[in-house]
Amino acid sequence: MIFPKLIKRILKNLPRNDYPVMNTFLFVSCWITFALDKSLVSMRDLSTRLSLQGLNVNLSTFSKASKIRDVSVFEKIISDLNQMLVTKKGSYQARALFPIDSTVISLTSKLLWKEGWHQVKLFCGLNSITSEVAGIVIHFGQGHDSKEGQKTIDEIPENSVGIMDRGFASLKRIKQLLSSKSQHFVLRVKNNINLDFLDEQENKWNSKLGKGKDAVEVRVVSFCDLETRCEFRLATSLPVEGEGGVSNQEIGEMYVQRWQIELLWKFLKMHLKLDNLIAKNDNGIRIQIYSCIIAYLILQLIDIEPELGKTLLDKLRYLQAFVSYHVSYVHWFRQIVFAH
Repeated sequence: MIFPKLIKRILKNLPRNDYPVMNTFLFVSCWITFALDKSLVSMRDLSTRLSLQGLNVNLSTFSKASKIRDVSVFEKIISDLNQMLVTKKGSYQARALFPIDSTVISLTSKLLWKEGWHQVKLFCGLNSITSEVAGIVIHFGQGHDSKEGQKTIDEIPENSVGIMDRGFASLKRIKQLLSSKSQHFVLRVKNNINLDFLDEQENKWNSKLGKGKDAVEVRVVSFCDLETRCEFRLATSLPVEGEGGVSNQEIGEMYVQRWQIELLWKFLKMHLKLDNLIAKNDNGIRIQIYSCIIAYLILQLIDIEPELGKTLLDKLRYLQAFVSYHVSYVHWFRQIVFAH
């Protein structure tokens, strides 16, 4: 899909007369612009550029809007973009992997420090087939993955495999995941959890984790990283034999794919300003995080000429080269949507 067609599709129905100064179309356009435009360091940069070119975007008005505006419009755009990815890349014909993790973003505003917040954690999962970003949870403070990540785990797609690291591991969670008939998991468990091997001829699973009434029977695959001399224990609901059977080696290869979520964090922070949170309140921070994800999904969806590259960074550089012809993305968006 070409960039103008996609932008028109996601922005054309946004209200343009709902607020006298900062309407929803302009507000959303500004936030997506900040995420995509690598030449912008602060929102003041964008405000100045727009004002010099005939669009009066008062920084104080924008800050107030970021504090009180409903985030649902951004959530809907993310949902719509995810659905477009399913349409573009196809539905789940194969078993998708769904790596899940969280990333910590430091908060530098003293106004947020007074609230006791020094960091915000972003949880989500990444579909290996469609590239959808789902199960988004934004948590302020020091919440542990095992406690705060349940909503993200609930979003594991049907007939897919959620892949999680030790932070999500607990015996209670393993029992809960085993009860699902349509979702599977590969979960690294801590090496200090008691592990007993069972007779596979007499039991469904090969291992028992934990002790006493909290113990749970589950398939456990162990392997060692020879370079770091570290043992990995992976609990999984995937069977060894029969329909959908998965070998121990394949379980290990699935767990390696958890790294894809780390690459997502890296791209969002390095290129879409996720590590540069400019808002001074929790609502504004949620909006900026959603805007980063929207920019990422836009890059996943658009197509450019093959000779110009295929990676997301190639696409971002392509857009950056063309935005200079339009002063800013905001001007570009207006030209796309309002052109007859």
